[in-house]
Amino acid sequence: MAPDILIVDDEADIRALIAGILDDEGFRTRWAATAEEALASLKRRRPSLIILDIWLQGSQMDGIQVLELVRRDHPQVPVIMISGHGTIETAVSAIKKGAYDFIEKPFKSDRLILLVERAIEAARLKRENEELRLRAGGPTDLLGNSAPVQQVRQAIERVAPTGSRVLITGPAGAGKEVVARLLHARSKRSGGPFVVLNCATMHPGRLEVELFGTDPAHDGVEGSGKIGTFEQAHGGTLLLDEVADMPLETQGKIVRVLQDLTFERVGSNARVEVDVRVIASSNRDLLAEMAAGRFREDLYYRLNVVPIHVPPLRERREDIPYLLRHFLQCSAETAGSQRRELGDDAVAALQAYDWPGNVRQLRNVVEWLLIMAPGDVRERIRADMLPPEIGAITPAVLKWEKGGEIMSLALREAREVFEREYLLAQVNRFGGNISRTASFVGMERSALHRKLKSLGVNSNGERVTGPTPALTSVPLGGQMAAGQLPGPAAAGQPAPLAHAQGAHTPVQQANPAQTLPRKFSA
Repeated sequence: MAPDILIVDDEADIRALIAGILDDEGFRTRWAATAEEALASLKRRRPSLIILDIWLQGSQMDGIQVLELVRRDHPQVPVIMISGHGTIETAVSAIKKGAYDFIEKPFKSDRLILLVERAIEAARLKRENEELRLRAGGPTDLLGNSAPVQQVRQAIERVAPTGSRVLITGPAGAGKEVVARLLHARSKRSGGPFVVLNCATMHPGRLEVELFGTDPAHDGVEGSGKIGTFEQAHGGTLLLDEVADMPLETQGKIVRVLQDLTFERVGSNARVEVDVRVIASSNRDLLAEMAAGRFREDLYYRLNVVPIHVPPLRERREDIPYLLRHFLQCSAETAGSQRRELGDDAVAALQAYDWPGNVRQLRNVVEWLLIMAPGDVRERIRADMLPPEIGAITPAVLKWEKGGEIMSLALREAREVFEREYLLAQVNRFGGNISRTASFVGMERSALHRKLKSLGVNSNGERVTGPTPALTSVPLGGQMAAGQLPGPAAAGQPAPLAHAQGAHTPVQQANPAQTLPRKFSA
C-alpha cells in the first residue's frame, strides 16, 4: 500500500508542487492550508508522514506548535519541516522538538523525495524494532515439518497476499499469534504496523477505549487523548486475540467498523477513517458461543472469511524434537551459556506427553530444564530429570538407567515387563500411529498389533490388562525400597489414535528378536 503523505502549507502553489512531485513517485497525498485543517485531517486518518511549513498564515498556531501536538499524540508519524524564511536556529529548534529533518524553500525535488523515503523507512524500522522487543524469546516462524503444520503453511501462503480477513482457531499456546504475524509479514501490508489487542486480558469497561481511543477533550484536558489500536494499525494489520471474550455491545461496534472502515472515538461524534486488515483468533468454539448467545452471528461471518486452524501439539508430536532443538538453542543464546543436549529417553518422554499448554508449555519446560536439571552442561538431560508433571506419567522404561532392577524376575517375566513398557512408550510417542511406531521399532505392522495385544496394550497406548503384581511405579526423583521394581507408569492420558486401525488378528507369538529395543532417535 502506497504511503499517505499530509502536506501542510499556506501557499496553494507550494502544496500543488509538492503533491505533484510525490504523486509521480507513487505516494498518495492530501493537503491542508491551516493548522486547524491539518489537525482535523490528522484526526480523520493518520498519515504515514507529514510535510509541515513553519509559518502558517491565517492559522491560530504556527508549524512548531503543530509539530509539538503531533509528536505528543502521534509519535510514530515522522514530520519534515519546510520554510522559505528559515534560519539555522529555526532548523535546530524543529529538530529538537522531534522533526525528522528540515528543508528550506526552494528545494530540489530529488532532495525532497530522498528525505521522504528516508523518514518513512526510519519510522518502519523503529516500529519493527519495537515489535521485536515485545516478542523477544518467542517463536517468529511456524516450526516443524509435520503434515498439520504444512497445511497451515500452505493456507498462510495462499491467503496472506489477498488482504482477506482471517479467523484463526486453536488451543491456547498452539501458535495462533505466530500465524497472524506470518499472515502480516507475507501480505502487501508488511511495511505497516502489526498491532495485537488481547481481548481476554482487557477489562470490558476499557476495551472500547483501547480499540477506538478517546477524543482529546474526553478527559477534560484540551489536547489530551488516547490513540486506539484501530488507529495504531492504520495501514497494517490488527489482531483481535481471543475475540470471543469481547462484550456483545463492543462486538456490534466492531461489525460497523468492518463494514464502513470508520469509527468514533470514545467521547466524540467525529468519524475516523482507517485502512486496517483485521485478523481474529480464539481458542473457543465460536459456533457454540453463537448458539449460547455470547457471540454475534454477523461478526462471526465477517471475521470468518478464511478460517485457519492451528493444531494442538499432541497432534504433531513428530515436530517436538525440532522444537526442542530450537528452544534449547534460543534459551542458551539468551542466557549466554553453552547449549545442553537432551538424551534420547528424555526426547521420547517429551513426545509421549500430551502438552495441554502446547508449544508455549514446551518452551517453558525447556527453560525449566536448563535451570533445574541436575548435572553440568556436558551431561545429557535424562527422562528422570524431567519436571514432575511430565515425569509422573512417563512410562517406567524411560526412567530406567540400568537393568539391575529387573534381576529378581525370571527371564520371560522380565522381558515381558520391558517389552510392555517399551512399546507403551513408543505408541504414545507417535500419538497412536501404529505404522510409524512399527517402522521405528523395526517390526511389521501386523506383528506389532499382535505383540501389543499379547502384552495387554491396545493401539491407543492404553493397558487393557493389569501390571505384573510385583511391580510398582516410582515417583520422579523418588527412591526404591529394597527389592522394589519400577513398574508401569501411573496413568496419564494417552495420545489419541492418529490413524484408525482394523480389527486385531488372532494372537500369535511374535519373534522375541523383533521386540528388542533399538536406539531412540530424536
